[in-house]
Amino acid sequence: MKLDQTYENCRSCTACPLHKTKTNTVFGTGNENADLMFIGEAPGEKEDESGIPFVGPAGKLFDKYLEYVGIERDEVYIANILKCRPPRNRDPLPDEENACIGYLREQVRLIKPKIIVCLGRVAAKRLISPDFRITAQHGKWFDNKGFKICAVYHPSALLRDTAKKADMLTDMKNIKDVYTSLK
Repeated sequence: MKLDQTYENCRSCTACPLHKTKTNTVFGTGNENADLMFIGEAPGEKEDESGIPFVGPAGKLFDKYLEYVGIERDEVYIANILKCRPPRNRDPLPDEENACIGYLREQVRLIKPKIIVCLGRVAAKRLISPDFRITAQHGKWFDNKGFKICAVYHPSALLRDTAKKADMLTDMKNIKDVYTSLK
């Protein structure tokens, strides 16, 4: 199945109640042959309006980190676990994650990234380990089903706690190093 067909299937999904309140399905964006894929938890308000992940305030901060370390946004692929916005930007519920995870798995299967970076604890708990602790384990690399995978702070967390920005910069520099070594 091609990515555009997966998107169409996702767009018409009714597996959880979030489809009733969405403005747009926020499937993913970027290079469909990317070696580097970033995965967050769920779309926010601006993402729901535009249909594009990471375009709100947290996305603008994320773009600055990409730019600072010399990674072009259009050379990576960016997606979320959930494809529809949860009310009031709350954390995804397990049933919502379960309803959407197949779409994310298909995105990963088709894109075939070499590196996956989880943006935040919710994505890390789902994709790395249910026991993942973002404060203790951010920037640490794991091998998972043929991928190099790590997690960094979610950009929205950095907007709330600016003390974490230095750690994020260190982690992003390390991601760039690993990414460059695989090219």
